[in-house]
Order: sequence, then C-alpha cells, then structure tokens
Amino acid sequence: MIVRTNVKYCANGFDLLLMIPDNTIKTSFFDPQYRGVLDKLNYGNEGKQRGKQRCALPQMSEETIIGFVRELNRVTVKSGHLFLWVDKFHLCNGIGVLGWLNDTEFNLVDMIVWDKCKIGMGYRSRRKSEYLVVLQKFPVKAKACWSDHAIPDVWQEKVEKVHPHSKPIELQKRLIAATTVEGDIVLDPASGGWSVFEAAKTVGRDFIGCDIEFGEEN
Repeated sequence: MIVRTNVKYCANGFDLLLMIPDNTIKTSFFDPQYRGVLDKLNYGNEGKQRGKQRCALPQMSEETIIGFVRELNRVTVKSGHLFLWVDKFHLCNGIGVLGWLNDTEFNLVDMIVWDKCKIGMGYRSRRKSEYLVVLQKFPVKAKACWSDHAIPDVWQEKVEKVHPHSKPIELQKRLIAATTVEGDIVLDPASGGWSVFEAAKTVGRDFIGCDIEFGEEN
C-alpha cells in the first residue's frame, strides 16, 4: 500500500506508521485513547451521558501507547515536534507521560493548557482544561524550528463536538504553521474527529493520518 496524503484512512494507526519511512515527518499530533480517569479516579460516569461516547471508543493499553510513541520517534526528523494530548491524571502521574518517552529521542520542551470554555467532570475541581505536551526530538532547538513566538501557553477555544475527543482547530493551525513550511507533511495516526487534517489543509500543509473507526477510505 502506498500512503497517500490528504486521505481519511480507516485503519489502525500503528499499521499506518509502519509504512512511513524513518526521519520523514517534521510535525505530528497524537491523542491516545486511554482510560486513566475512568479507571483510576472512579467518577462513576461510565456509560452515562457525557461519558457514554467516550467509553465506547476502542481503548489503548499503556503498551500500545508506548509503541505509538516509539514509532512516532522513528518517523520524526531530527529536531521535529510531537504534540501529545494528555489529561490531568497522566500529567501528574510520575510514570505517565515521561514513561511513554523511554527509549526515544523525544524531549519535553513546553506545554500548552487548552481552556475548553466549559465545565467537565470532577469531584473536587471540575475539568475545564486539557493539556498539550510539546515534545521535540533531539537535538533540541528553538529559533530554527519554531517560527511563531506569540502563541500563549493558555489557549481559550470552544469547539464544536464532532467526536468525543474533538480538539481545537485554531490552536493546531498555529502550531502547524509554527513548526512546518509548505511541502512538509503533518501526521496524526489517531485522527478521531480529523481536526488536525482540517488545520493542516487551512494552512496549506499536506496530511497523513487515519482512525480505526472514523476513517472514510481503506
């Protein structure tokens, strides 16, 4: 199979990654489907209202997520970026995000808080944010690899929910434009609502990605 750009593939993201050559992608996004909050914090909303669609999605084990991150490391160019979506549980868990980076060349260089402009679940504080961890493959560079120096580290954007994990297109547009140039390919191996695809098209970049459930072409 030849991987074409700008196609909404219905496929396993890991299989897609295996077809991408080493050191070819400058910018990737990854939104792993994990169960940290549902399984560990026991909020009791399993299968109810807001949690129903989220619970129905295929879940990734820790081993699967680590496998994805290692493959993303392989296909990323030197000093390229991976934007990794995480929740509060994985961010604060000592063996969470950093554990996923073992045996890779990724370095944690920044983080952006996405204020979703709506209140979510929680027993104590209520969830209103998600977190985008900015990873850069060795060697770490700033000026030569990041062109937009006005992106705030708290980003407010309300999104239309087209998927249980819809993400902010405007933020992703800024990040793609900051870390790529025309002709570069943006990668998302777990595309979900295809927000990265839409963002890439808007700023004139090509896209490679797939989703195991929400793709349109095999």
